[in-house]
Amino acid sequence: MAALGLCRVGSHVLARCQPALCGSQCSLLSGQAAGGHRRGAQSFPVIPGDILPIYRHVYEANTRNSDSCRHRFLELQEKVKTGGGEKAVVRHTQRNKKLLVRERLKRLLDDETFLELSPFAGLGLPYGDVPSAGCLTGIGKICGIWCMFIATDATVKGGTAYPISVKKQLRAQEIAIQNRLPAVYLVDSGGAFLPLQSQLFPDKEHGGKVFYNEAMMSALRIPQVAVVCGSCTAGGAYIPTMAEEAIIVDRIGTIFLAGPPLVKAATGEDVSPEDLGGARLHSRVSGCVDHFASTESDAYSYARMIVSTLNYDPEPGDRAQFEDPVYSTEELAGLAPRDYRHTLDVKLILGRLLDGSKLLEFKADYGTTLVTGFASVEGNLVGIVANNGALTHDAALKGSHFVQICNQRDIPLLFLQNTTSLDLLPPNVSKAEELTNRLKAQASMIAAVACATVPKITVVIGGCHGGESFAMCGRSYEPNFLFLWPNARIGLVDVTRLSWSDQKEEGWTDQTEFKTQLNRMKEESSAFYSSARLWDDGVILPEDTRQVLGKCLRIISQQKYERNANRRSPLLRM
Repeated sequence: MAALGLCRVGSHVLARCQPALCGSQCSLLSGQAAGGHRRGAQSFPVIPGDILPIYRHVYEANTRNSDSCRHRFLELQEKVKTGGGEKAVVRHTQRNKKLLVRERLKRLLDDETFLELSPFAGLGLPYGDVPSAGCLTGIGKICGIWCMFIATDATVKGGTAYPISVKKQLRAQEIAIQNRLPAVYLVDSGGAFLPLQSQLFPDKEHGGKVFYNEAMMSALRIPQVAVVCGSCTAGGAYIPTMAEEAIIVDRIGTIFLAGPPLVKAATGEDVSPEDLGGARLHSRVSGCVDHFASTESDAYSYARMIVSTLNYDPEPGDRAQFEDPVYSTEELAGLAPRDYRHTLDVKLILGRLLDGSKLLEFKADYGTTLVTGFASVEGNLVGIVANNGALTHDAALKGSHFVQICNQRDIPLLFLQNTTSLDLLPPNVSKAEELTNRLKAQASMIAAVACATVPKITVVIGGCHGGESFAMCGRSYEPNFLFLWPNARIGLVDVTRLSWSDQKEEGWTDQTEFKTQLNRMKEESSAFYSSARLWDDGVILPEDTRQVLGKCLRIISQQKYERNANRRSPLLRM
């Protein structure tokens, strides 16, 4: 069947997709889908996904914008891979005889295909660049079990913790709690960066929350293992001593609240790091660690063996086959909207993300500015909630209904967000009544999303603006994972809708000042600005989205197989 796209210019719909018909287009695969999902998911209707010539100009403009965003993405990716720079790397590897953080992960994880979280965090902050926030966080398999890892990169500021470092570690722990993931800490930390102590120490979401989370995770029976592969100074010393099992590397790992220089200053006594808090002291005398490793490689072997004792059931290995999308994922770059006003039908994007490009749409003819339905991503059944325009009254009611259905059936939700801000001043009474009804319906959807207990994944494919972003499971609504496409825009208002002619009526008198403010708002609404501040879990390229979603859904599903009892007391160390 020939597919018709949908293009919107402003609020005008130019064309609508024709509904796909289930029939010869649908095929059944042999075998059960992963996680026991029924074969019915494989017989859903195929989404028409051809891009018609009439919309080619929008597609090409999107592609050019995506190419520019990709260039910035690759530039930042290269920057964070160098860590603290060449001199710091030489000092770390040659003088201190330590492995680089990515080499450590190679020895710890089953393979290198881990899901890295927020790699651009810490770039361009007011206090300077802190590449990757000074630590790598992510999820990878150890002995077949998905585990969260938090690994300090001591080439960045000597492993010193900045405010963004703490925020990144707290987010990693939050994801581990949400998804019941065992956590492995690779600690090589110089403690807190004291000039910024007021942003690191006193408040609820500051450094102490890391240790609070460790205790709460233990109470929830979420295992935690620490490898001391460098200095654990000041606050860093609490991480291994609160983990359930700890490993220390001889001649490299140390644990103390204050190092030899502070001891000398306070008491006048000269003491070596080894005598003050080395591997032999803590494994033989203090009992702060449980395993002594002669080398770093031995330490990661110990960590792997410990994970194998957790009594978790690994993800089933006999995963069923699943269909690839009918349409190429490479075309997603041309479908990534450059702004909210010129965007193609979101079903064209879904047709390049879903198994077999198949979707069982829910309320297909009602509230059509929101697409809802059931689909499968790499064999995992999901409920789709995707913006196809403004979140109108009918669309919000439909979304609320669908979210509650998925929650009842224990089906994870996938939100594809492309929202805009509402007009603040309605031009007449009729419009004001319409907006009021719309807001009431959106409130229902917000409540449904907030109270849904099933796992949620959000991908911002375009705009993340105003109140509509809350209903589409924005950051405040605690999705298990939230990713951005490089073209995404995040802000209270959509800056592409602001113009000098409109702002003169709002009281602006200085056009130069207005342009300065507008440029600042554009910069602060970019995906990379957001990711640097950890408002998300990372920027991903459109063509990588299906692979990332598949991995996230497999990570989420692990808690179905692990044994989780509701015991409310933490493990207490000696």
